[in-house]
Amino acid sequence: MEMISIKIEGYPYLVEKGITILEAAKRCGYEIPSLCDFNHGECSQGSCRVCLVEVKGARSLVASCVYPVFDGMEINITSPKAAIARRTSVELLLSNHSMKCQQCDKNGRCELLHVAKLTGAKEDMFIGEKTPTTVDMLNPAIVRDTSKCILCGRCVARCKNAHGNGVLGFENRGFNTIIAPAGNRSFDKSPCILCGQCVSVCPTGALMLKSEIDKVDEAMAKGRHVIVQTAPAVRAALGEEFGMKIGTPVTGKMVAALRRLGFEKVFDTDFGADLTIMEEGSEFIERFTHRDAHTWPMFTSCCPGWIQFAEKKHPEIMPYISTCKSPMQMLSALIVEQQKDCEKKHFNIAVMPCTGKKFEAARSEFTHDGKPDVDAVITTQELIHMIRTAGIEFDTVVPEAIDAPFGMFSGAGVIFGATGGVTEAVLRRVSDDKSINAIRSIGNCGVRGTEGVKEFTVPFNGGELRIAVVSGLGNAEKLIKQLLAKEVSFDFVEVMACPGGCVNGGGQPVTLENAKKVRADGLYSSDMTNTLKTSDTNPLMDKLYADYVKGRNHEMLHVHYKHN
Repeated sequence: MEMISIKIEGYPYLVEKGITILEAAKRCGYEIPSLCDFNHGECSQGSCRVCLVEVKGARSLVASCVYPVFDGMEINITSPKAAIARRTSVELLLSNHSMKCQQCDKNGRCELLHVAKLTGAKEDMFIGEKTPTTVDMLNPAIVRDTSKCILCGRCVARCKNAHGNGVLGFENRGFNTIIAPAGNRSFDKSPCILCGQCVSVCPTGALMLKSEIDKVDEAMAKGRHVIVQTAPAVRAALGEEFGMKIGTPVTGKMVAALRRLGFEKVFDTDFGADLTIMEEGSEFIERFTHRDAHTWPMFTSCCPGWIQFAEKKHPEIMPYISTCKSPMQMLSALIVEQQKDCEKKHFNIAVMPCTGKKFEAARSEFTHDGKPDVDAVITTQELIHMIRTAGIEFDTVVPEAIDAPFGMFSGAGVIFGATGGVTEAVLRRVSDDKSINAIRSIGNCGVRGTEGVKEFTVPFNGGELRIAVVSGLGNAEKLIKQLLAKEVSFDFVEVMACPGGCVNGGGQPVTLENAKKVRADGLYSSDMTNTLKTSDTNPLMDKLYADYVKGRNHEMLHVHYKHN
């Protein structure tokens, strides 16, 4: 990399050529207030004008988030001209912003108030008419409130970058400009897949998760038998909010905290993942054995965002998708079966890293006799809120074990939360060689990593399997077009809507670091210490199929979507 010389506040520094002034300042120990910038420029638009600085020789102040450094550049951050301009930009944003901070879920984490403090901005400097407000609460997962939107464009960029979907955009002009789906439609009337990536980058409360904590509290207040299951990606991110290193698995502490919150049974979605692999592996072998009777490739079915994307944009590929339910829904079906004769009515909760799981739980396909298999879905963020509200000192709580019978799981179930994890688990399941060396070779075949598309081949049944692992629906769109045009061919394709997989889901804690790989590494470390490496070696599987499923595999564990 080429290094160049710049000056910031008169002091010389060597920085990488081509990076922005804002990034260069960060690396040199300066904090320039910013709002549209996120995660090292991922969503920079240069639209909010909060990061203005003075550059010697420039005709006017420049937006540091989009202005690249050059050799010999002299930057003045603290000049009166720049400081006044930044403060004025923030005050103008505040003038059109709902200041009902005590009613906002972002209270204490609002980036607008943070930059107001940095710049010395006052909320009442400009008083006048405000832009008309839209509040969209018609979908199960996301609340959109334009009264809190500052038009920074981070959500627009994230939706486009992550999915190529472009659901969100700038609507209307001038003073009436808002960010919304086309025509200011509700999310549920748009191509939105409710992945929550837009929520994860919103600096204010304009986009928020639709909380279901009240449902949980109400069920406990009514004396219901409240049962909870937790997804693998949750344990790799939960500890971050309590001072632990990113990616640290906190399974035992999480279980202990859930019990203290009042949950009577704590089960692990990893068991559901093992079951999914059993069924998905069998489905793949059946398809492969009778190849001419099936469509190819076989796509995975665990990600609700991916399912919605296929339904809305490419219904023609729905027959290619595995009929297996997601791990959450498989385990929920088992819990419903287990609790059917219980005198006390059960209430089934799932803790998920994904906002799309709220939509999945509400689908009619997963409702029986008017009751959903999953009564409420709370995200990792919501669980963090519950733990803090209850006054639980998470870092000091003594770890506890998951409840039987759905507490034993293999390492293959754990790695579901990382992109490539489902594929690796399936390959372990269908492989004839279950030795440690064979398992390691699968992990090293190209399936791991956070790249948007990974393509590789593995030996299988005397031949080769052609496999693709895709994260981010923008990448899925490109691959689907290539498949339909017969430019490429595969036997097995994994798709995860969120870049990096569930570890980077829209319900996970927000971090300014690129946490995808670190959180995934946390799951792989849990796999390393698990003595069970493949789902078919889980000793509870035989009992499960004998006691709970009893030949009703397709009825209980598979689904055919109705709303294509």
